[in-house]
Amino acid sequence: MGIFKAYDIRGIYGTELTQDDFYKIARAYAKFCGFTGKGKVVVARDCRKSSDALFAAFAQGLVDEGVDVIDIGLASTPMSYFANAKLGADGSVMITASHNTKEWNGCKLCKANAVPISGATGIKDIEKLVAGMDGNEPPAGRGDVTKVDVSADYAAHVKAFAHMKRPLHLALDFANGMGIAESVAFKDSDITYDSLYGEYDGDFPNHDANPLHRETLKDLQALIKANPGKYAFGVAYDGDADRAGFIDEQGEIIPMDFITALISQDLLASNPGAACFYDLRSSKVCEETIAAAGGKPMMSRVGHSFIKEQMRQNDAIFAGELSGHYYFKANSTAESSSMATFALANIVSASDKPLSALIAPLRKYSQSGEINTKTTTPPAEILAKIKEIYAAKARVFELDGVSVDAWDSEGYWANVRMSNTEPLVRLNLEGKTKEIMEAKRDEFLAIIRA
Repeated sequence: MGIFKAYDIRGIYGTELTQDDFYKIARAYAKFCGFTGKGKVVVARDCRKSSDALFAAFAQGLVDEGVDVIDIGLASTPMSYFANAKLGADGSVMITASHNTKEWNGCKLCKANAVPISGATGIKDIEKLVAGMDGNEPPAGRGDVTKVDVSADYAAHVKAFAHMKRPLHLALDFANGMGIAESVAFKDSDITYDSLYGEYDGDFPNHDANPLHRETLKDLQALIKANPGKYAFGVAYDGDADRAGFIDEQGEIIPMDFITALISQDLLASNPGAACFYDLRSSKVCEETIAAAGGKPMMSRVGHSFIKEQMRQNDAIFAGELSGHYYFKANSTAESSSMATFALANIVSASDKPLSALIAPLRKYSQSGEINTKTTTPPAEILAKIKEIYAAKARVFELDGVSVDAWDSEGYWANVRMSNTEPLVRLNLEGKTKEIMEAKRDEFLAIIRA
């Protein structure tokens, strides 16, 4: 089945993904995790039109495996991770298709303490169990369903993270999604806000809930630009609010790796010497900023399950991913977009400079952005060729794809990796100057596309 992905389960509802599928997935998840006849699992859902029906099917599957269900209702994905740990659950399930359009749905699966289940750590095993089911398996037990509201506890948990020097007024774009639930953390805090699209609507009628796409940020940018001096910054959420995009007080989009650098500064002020991760597509300024703030900069591969594992192995306090995921040790090494907002607000409120001025020193190098090339050549062959060509010229390593570090010698670094789901090769490259970046970008693309 094509719904079993590298990091979650996802498909178009009614055709690729049905309630019957979800019932089987729930039972397979319980069997794989050893929950059958025991255990309790947090189940949350986003506001998509299909989420209630899929919740009912998943909950029934768990109940029929003898698993108790803790129903926390409509919630953001960060809230589901928090509930997993707070309620001492054996696992958690978030029913969502994240940033995908309205016809999609799916789920994110975790074990205890919000440890994710990925393709490499269980999704493929669950897929095999589902393939062996006919849907007529007798119940293995009888669990219960209990409703619990964790929003107040989550708000208190996040607000403990704040140490703002003065109140700030923000502009938030909820995109009719679960950022609405996530914003409970701002109630009775030093953050006030005006919002766009603050009503739940699983059809996402105003724009896609995906801050990675620049066009989805236009309304938030327009709001800020139309009200000069009113907003300290803006935040745009994806559909399940585990990602956030940030806009400065002038309405300009802030690269997400620059946010990683600033949040690291805030956390390291009270945790000197701690490890902070940045994903290997991020600007060199992340490494430099973390080191200058007294932290231990560490590079991670792409993908939330890998990042969370590396954070746990290295007792890291924070990690930032170029896709807008921000991970906090304080939230079970999982995402919290409201924690990220407070961390940025901490820095802005303590400065006499606006956010744009705090970001300006980070705009020192030239980045290619992620360039995707569709290829008929097996991507593994392209990566092998890159390694062969550059091994004698620079430091080459294979944390995720092939990375070439020639920063000290030639003033650039590059990463070439394969897509997990498509016949694509992805290039990210940064140079000390625009001229170096463009020359090396073209050099790498020539090899990739040969």
